[in-house]
Amino acid sequence: MQKALMEMNVQLHHVVSDITGATGMRVIRAIADGERNPATLAQMRDVRCHASTETICSALTGNWRDEHVFALCQSLALFDFYQLKIVECDRKLEIALRDLEGGDGYDIARLPKIRTKTKQVNAPDFEVRSALYRVLGVDLTQIHGIGPSLALKLVGECGTDLAAWPSSKHFTSWLCLAPGNKISGGKLLSSKTRRSSSRAAALLRLAATTIGRTDTALGAFYRRLSARAGKAKAVTATARKLAVLFYNALRHGMAYSDPGAAQYEERYRSRVIGNLQRRAKAFGFSLQELPSEPETAVS
Repeated sequence: MQKALMEMNVQLHHVVSDITGATGMRVIRAIADGERNPATLAQMRDVRCHASTETICSALTGNWRDEHVFALCQSLALFDFYQLKIVECDRKLEIALRDLEGGDGYDIARLPKIRTKTKQVNAPDFEVRSALYRVLGVDLTQIHGIGPSLALKLVGECGTDLAAWPSSKHFTSWLCLAPGNKISGGKLLSSKTRRSSSRAAALLRLAATTIGRTDTALGAFYRRLSARAGKAKAVTATARKLAVLFYNALRHGMAYSDPGAAQYEERYRSRVIGNLQRRAKAFGFSLQELPSEPETAVS
């Protein structure tokens, strides 16, 4: 659709962030129905659209050649067809989750309070969080970085029963998120993580990249490790932490509660001070905290 619009010199993608959003689809459907007046098309903007009506009007001045309009109509019909097929897939997923419940399933009344109400892009059109809770008995979305869509994908890749892995270490090793130590003659030759084609590992890495921008304990861990060892290692290490939390929640019913970035930084500071004190004591020294400097008055 965007290609057909560009060939008509209609720069809709410059004034809206997504042409398949509310404003974009209203304009495209109006063009397909025969509307050509840029001012009329600009009036179809959604109230949440950042671009003004005048800006949208100037971007919708095109040549309206018949062959390009025909290509746009064909693309729009294909878009609607694919949307219909996606809805059918969502219905199939909903039925599959209902079949996994086994009896009445877990009581939905005990579902924890939702952590965020932001709807993810391309999320299924049914209540994934409630459906997963009926099957698993735990709310995976309480773990920061794991939303309903990601939780559904991880369960689809790993299953609902993780008993095949005796511990979280076995699980992270299977995902190739743990160090792959190569030892010869008692000497460590390499500890790089192995390459993996696992979709679950790729999803966890994407979640780790996103969580690095949040004010959470996992976000603080990502930023600290990224500054010290680089972003690549920080992504792998944070993805491993997410995998451990996912395993413990699904296998042992662990309820995750984020301590926050400030508490994580304080615990890290205490751990560093403890290590320094032990090293100083081993060399026969003792550490003392410097007295706080008095605040100077500013005239």
